[in-house]
Amino acid sequence: MSTERTEHIASRRARHRPLAPPSWLLNGLKPSAAPIPWAAVVRASIAMAVPLAVGFALDEPEYGALASMGALAGVIGDTADAYRMRVLNIAVPQLFGAIGVALGTLVYGHGWLAVAVLTLIALVSGMISSIGTVASVSGLLLLLNAVIGAGLPLPEPWWTAPLLLTAGGLFVLALTLLGWPLRRRQPERTAVADTYRALADALEAAGGPGALYEERRHQVTQAINHAYDLVLGRRARVHGRSPSLVRLLAQLNVVIPLVEAAPAAHLRGRPLPPEIPAAVRELADAVEEGRTGTPVLDLPAAHTPAERAVDAALRHAAKIVHVARPDLDNVDDRLGRPAALRVRARRAVRDMVLSRASWRYGLRLALCIGIAQSLVSVIEFERSYWVALTVTFVLKPDFGSVFSRAVLRALGTAGGLVVAAAVLAEVPRGWWDVPVMVVLAGLIPAFSVKGYAFQTAAITPVILLLSDLLNHQGFDLIRPRLVDSLIGCAITLVAGYLLWPESWHTRIGDRLADTVDDAARYVERAFAPVVDEAALAAARTSRLQARRRIYRDLSGVRSEFQRALTEPPPTGARAAAWWPLVVAVERIVDATTAARVRVNHGAAPPPAEEVETIAHQLRELAVRVRSSSTPVRVDAGPAGGAASVLAPVHQEIAAALAITRPES
Repeated sequence: MSTERTEHIASRRARHRPLAPPSWLLNGLKPSAAPIPWAAVVRASIAMAVPLAVGFALDEPEYGALASMGALAGVIGDTADAYRMRVLNIAVPQLFGAIGVALGTLVYGHGWLAVAVLTLIALVSGMISSIGTVASVSGLLLLLNAVIGAGLPLPEPWWTAPLLLTAGGLFVLALTLLGWPLRRRQPERTAVADTYRALADALEAAGGPGALYEERRHQVTQAINHAYDLVLGRRARVHGRSPSLVRLLAQLNVVIPLVEAAPAAHLRGRPLPPEIPAAVRELADAVEEGRTGTPVLDLPAAHTPAERAVDAALRHAAKIVHVARPDLDNVDDRLGRPAALRVRARRAVRDMVLSRASWRYGLRLALCIGIAQSLVSVIEFERSYWVALTVTFVLKPDFGSVFSRAVLRALGTAGGLVVAAAVLAEVPRGWWDVPVMVVLAGLIPAFSVKGYAFQTAAITPVILLLSDLLNHQGFDLIRPRLVDSLIGCAITLVAGYLLWPESWHTRIGDRLADTVDDAARYVERAFAPVVDEAALAAARTSRLQARRRIYRDLSGVRSEFQRALTEPPPTGARAAAWWPLVVAVERIVDATTAARVRVNHGAAPPPAEEVETIAHQLRELAVRVRSSSTPVRVDAGPAGGAASVLAPVHQEIAAALAITRPES
């Protein structure tokens, strides 16, 4: 689709609905269909209400409020599935949060010194946020607590606030770990079973409408990445000594041939017999329930190479899934075991220090926090810590579009202030705050899964209620906090967004081009000649690793596109115009995998010259992506013979080359 056609469609829709809100805002305000995590709701209510009740019982409501603030951070960070990751997601950010509040407390009321210290903390926070999920939450909590420590009068001595905040966060962790003895392996087992179910959905869609299959294939990629992250992450510590974990890894490994066979089944153009996805769902149930025994499969006869590939992979998977005790020495980590923690930490720090994107985000955050804190600490008229707090929450590009988050933050804060106004006006301070906190805290995980604006609306009254217990301003908090939130959003939009004209092409195009280069290497590995059985096994492992890396990268590119689509024009319009290229690259990888499967099951392998031609075309496509800022359709015809096993790959590359060309 060309840019001109995209803009024409957008302008035509605008003429029909001139008063309608923009689509990026409507998408942000539309609640997600994700189910409410009731266990997290109960846990949040207990974790935040109990410290408050203890504080009132000891006649130290300020202490209870600080412990509840620490619990709030733990509730927000408890988003993982496996218990190992939940420990990291809660405990590590709490350590950084304790450091942040200690530094903030030490510079409270010190004017320019507070500005300098918070600006430096913002730089560090922004840079470490680029490392990964746990580091991002840790950086957020480091800066968030530093802002609170520098903006609120906290109990003396200085170590009191860090101790209470950490105690609240650890209370959340303790509640989280209550189910660990009973559900120790359950998250990993559920993730493997969900991979089989996602694959069954993809096989059910194979041969049907392309859009439905591509969406379900994307869900398979997400499921398998998630499952390997959980299983291999645990096995990196226990190695091969856990039979149950080795069995899970074996069950996950044997799903890979089925995943590879799915594109071949789709390209044949006819739906698979319903017995095949039904059999895969039966395997998912067996994985989740831990069933063993002799599998019973009633599958139709296979005739074509694609059908033989699916049949062989499914029968092998059924055999492994039902094996009670797999060979502990014969289950390899085909897709790569993670490196040791110290090695990963060293790599992450090195990449952070050398990354231009890390420095760029750190400087953006430092600039915005410096302006916000100067407004709070130095300028004479009264402003609160809420300004810098808003900047901290909004300026998180790894959490989504900065522009849309600023707008949604303002709307969510306004909605939350309505609730807070009713609570502060009608509920007397004291023990009545405890049942109110039970209700408000439970809304945080319930609303967080619905979207950012809803999460903001749930968190705002909780923070205001806890802040009131520390500074005793009551209903007078409401209007200033709304004004401060709007000021923080304005600072973020101007100093953190408009003054940094990073083009969408720089954030998306280069990463997509790198993925296209990886696809070229994948084609070369998929059809590289082998001389013996040992080389064949090594080539297969190398191909599996390359395929998983490409699909993981494409999943990341999809996420970047989703963020770009929430930006206002012209960024969102450009993202929509480039979307067909992302789909085209995914189809190229799918077609390559399908061709390899067909060769494995009897089709003639392609000549080396044809493989070299395809790799060259893909690298040419990568150059075009890097050199183009907007897609321009050009004529391109597929090369290669129609009888070649790589004919579908030629067709997909021709379609991709037709989307873009270097600008003249």
